[in-house]
Amino acid sequence: MKQPIIFCDFDGTITMNDNIMAIMKKFAPPQWEAIKDQILSQEMTIQQGVSQLFHLLPATQKEEVIQFVLAQAEIRDGFEDFVAYTNEHHIPLYIVSGGIDFFVQPLLKGLIEQQYIYCNEADFSGESIAIEWPHSCDELCSNGCGCCKPSIIRKLSDENTYKIVIGDSITDLQAAKLADKVIPRDFLIEKCEELAIPYEPFTTFHDVIHILEKREVHS
Repeated sequence: MKQPIIFCDFDGTITMNDNIMAIMKKFAPPQWEAIKDQILSQEMTIQQGVSQLFHLLPATQKEEVIQFVLAQAEIRDGFEDFVAYTNEHHIPLYIVSGGIDFFVQPLLKGLIEQQYIYCNEADFSGESIAIEWPHSCDELCSNGCGCCKPSIIRKLSDENTYKIVIGDSITDLQAAKLADKVIPRDFLIEKCEELAIPYEPFTTFHDVIHILEKREVHS
């Protein structure tokens, strides 16, 4: 039996809402919506789009932005039980996020060790907020992913790995194409159906636990 390994998105998956979108709705001028639409329609790469979104925000708003996003973020029901389940069954759980370190890491503190978190980083030293990309695309990917989930999957898995991808959005689509099991919600369900990618949907992380338990029963 192959070793299961889980690659789980953060924004809109672990959290109830997309934190970048929440930041933009609160702080960005109206042109952010056109950039968002270009990202979702894949007219613009995720890396280009997220860079442009945060470029709209002055770095002087750093503390205000951080306090806002941490205060409004809500962790999806069952996530702590899900983390406990993966620990109990020795299933590696990696958080692969197009989100930014200043909110991903604090919200996961005490649940996920930092070496299992892959996300983008913010630089507040300039006039506007700049995003840095420590996990950008490898030589097999040219999608301008930002935090390149397929590259991370290739790095951390092999032919003996049963790859489980959990996500909700366009940022998870390329990862879903590499997965043995896709557990999606929201926009990622639409893309899986459009591309005939098999999936089992979830609402809470108790649903995810149930899906993983079924695999154990049937393996």
